Amino acid sequence: MPTITTKDDSKIYYKDWGTGQPVVFSHGWPLSADAWEDQMVFLASHGYRAIAHDRRGHGRSSQPWNGNDMNTYADDLAALTEALDLKDAIHVGHSAGGGEVVRYIGRHGTKRVAKAVLIGAVPPLMLKTDANPGGLPIAVFDGIRAGVLADRSQFFKDLAVTFYGSNRPGSTVSQGLRDSFWLQGMQSGLRGVFDCIKAFSETDFTEDLKKIDVPTLIVHGDDDQIVPIADSAMLAVRLVKKATLKVYPGAPHGLCSTHKNQLNTDLLAFLRE
Repeated sequence: MPTITTKDDSKIYYKDWGTGQPVVFSHGWPLSADAWEDQMVFLASHGYRAIAHDRRGHGRSSQPWNGNDMNTYADDLAALTEALDLKDAIHVGHSAGGGEVVRYIGRHGTKRVAKAVLIGAVPPLMLKTDANPGGLPIAVFDGIRAGVLADRSQFFKDLAVTFYGSNRPGSTVSQGLRDSFWLQGMQSGLRGVFDCIKAFSETDFTEDLKKIDVPTLIVHGDDDQIVPIADSAMLAVRLVKKATLKVYPGAPHGLCSTHKNQLNTDLLAFLRE
């Protein structure tokens, strides 16, 4: 399997399809690069080089005890872009992966970055604080941690329901899609999955968002039950200098799968601008 080695000797797995301008994908929690295959096949078939990695602790990458935090995730992404010598890249991040992209730009700048796309992304900050009163209470994330520790397998099966909005009237989400979510989650290591909850919920990306100086597309479903749009995309679009917000009516958090045709069309249009 293709991997790169980070400074702490962790192996980061990646898949690299097609040729052309690179599009680099960062996945959500608790998934892997496999979550992006619909977008990767589509863009690679339209003249782009599609690259997606498994975050440390997830999928086929190393499962180290330490380093499961947003700064290290961002540095791993930088190590990947440098190892592959990617230039003029478009970085696409979903959910926690959106945070990874934003922190990567905040820490490493945009010298290798042409554009950014944030989909159902966690920035600026998910956690409710005095400065972020619209956020979710810490009890919500403590509940996620408790669920993961008590019965990770069943927790992921239950989470897939709200992730894809299959609890909504008229939903056509398949059991197969929910099973794919469970499978990807179970490929991850318990330590990495547990630590990542703190990373995606408690990291404040406000200053990172202000540093983004490339055209940025923000996509979010207005029925996102995981990362509510009002305290994420609606705030992030005000902080990014060159941001455009596209709201998908009725779309859930997992819109990369449930609305893949619409998203693929919008991504291709944005990449060609």
